[in-house]
Amino acid sequence: MASLSKRVPKFFKSKWVIGGLILLVLIVLYIVFHHPKSTYQFVAVTEGPITETVSVTGNTTPMQSVQLGFQNTGTIARVNYQLGSTVGAGAVIAELNTASLSASLDQAQANVDAEQATLAGLEAGSQPQDIAASQAALAVAQQDLVNLYASISDAATSGYAKANDAVRTQINTLFANGETKQPTLTYETNDSQDASNAISLRISASNELNAWQAELTGLSASSPSLVLQAELTKDLAHLAVMQQLFNAVSATLDENLNLSASALAADKANVTVGLTEINASISSLNTISQNIASQQSTVAQAQANLALKQAGSTPSSIAAQQAQVEQAQAGVASAEANLQNSQIIAPISGTVTQQDAKVGQLASPGTPLVSIIGMNGFEVDAGASETDVGKLKVGDPVSMTLDAFPGETFNGSVFYIAPAETDTGGVITYLVKVSFDKADPRLKSGLTANLDIQTQSKPDVLILPQYAILQNDQGTYVEILQNKKVVQVPVMLGIQDENGNVEIVSGVTAGEQVITIGLKS
Repeated sequence: MASLSKRVPKFFKSKWVIGGLILLVLIVLYIVFHHPKSTYQFVAVTEGPITETVSVTGNTTPMQSVQLGFQNTGTIARVNYQLGSTVGAGAVIAELNTASLSASLDQAQANVDAEQATLAGLEAGSQPQDIAASQAALAVAQQDLVNLYASISDAATSGYAKANDAVRTQINTLFANGETKQPTLTYETNDSQDASNAISLRISASNELNAWQAELTGLSASSPSLVLQAELTKDLAHLAVMQQLFNAVSATLDENLNLSASALAADKANVTVGLTEINASISSLNTISQNIASQQSTVAQAQANLALKQAGSTPSSIAAQQAQVEQAQAGVASAEANLQNSQIIAPISGTVTQQDAKVGQLASPGTPLVSIIGMNGFEVDAGASETDVGKLKVGDPVSMTLDAFPGETFNGSVFYIAPAETDTGGVITYLVKVSFDKADPRLKSGLTANLDIQTQSKPDVLILPQYAILQNDQGTYVEILQNKKVVQVPVMLGIQDENGNVEIVSGVTAGEQVITIGLKS
């Protein structure tokens, strides 16, 4: 240590020098710790366009779609279009059995004719020869009606014979123990429900035939008209069961598992023969029923004509008859409406997307069986929140992307905003409908669509990014540096775009540098 002390210059041993060095160190430390250099990040106020958007998600739906059903109760007789079929407006998609309704319409029209003829007779007045002619016409009409009733007996007997042959001869080999309470099919099918239905109907058919045979005992052409009319109704009911049986058997043959081609062909031929016999009997009885209804109207007309000619005409009777004509015409309108309500008619052109109508099925009024989507293209239905719906208006342009077509953008516009809310589990939204600018054949119903709706667009405004805007209890502001001091400048905000840029209405100028802190105080 002594040698080291000898080597230190004499200058550094001075107390003034040592004190000066200590002071210099203290000054440096003070500058470093008490005067740090402040640094800031700035962003410039720019000038340009800005567009406000509302983003929502929705689904494509057809611009036109309908659900249809029958307005009458009845058995479906024809289905003219299947699932996926293209139909035109006015096309009859399905029909009920309308035999009785057609007869009712014929009868209603005959009533109109009768009432109009009666009115004409009243207005013309009556002569003795007219009365004699009316009496003769009534006698002929009554005899024709008696003859029609008399024909029921032979038609019923013939119908029974054909039905009996169809069930107990033509398809006899398709059932084992067919006349017992437990018949079985002589072949296997892949649909147990259809097989069970066929067996149940075979039991019903045997019961119907036995009851029918008993009804025919003692029935003749001279039986009372009421008895004959009742038999006609029963005969049609019997034949309806036979018709259902043959349709069910035909279905099981199509589903058979073990019949050879030749055996299947022979069985189907027998089914065709039997069903032809049954349908012929139904047609014959329906014709008699319609002729009777028509002839009853003819008799009523003849009776009314005779009564009027015998009574003579008065102004009041003519007025009353005019009212009868109008009432009869209303009956025709009602019958026509009932007939039309027995059809499902397409109100629009489009594609069948639901087809639940089946031949032989019992239809209930108002039950939707058929759905059609129109050919006018698709739209998008979306739900806007309470905070966004006030920004929207009809005509706003829309940019859309569909999950089904990645990378593609579709353009459209808002054409409807619901005035009432939709409450889904406590969440309030408002239905917004958007149309496509161009039709696209690839579109389908139910596709997910992501919508950016342009609500406002301004071409030349002051713009700052959202992260440069601060907020306190007094409102929104930005910070600038003036004379090396941070100064808060209040700003008024306008619209904001989807990229986080905000319109500055007032408070700053274009090109001004704003401190970017990015936090709210």
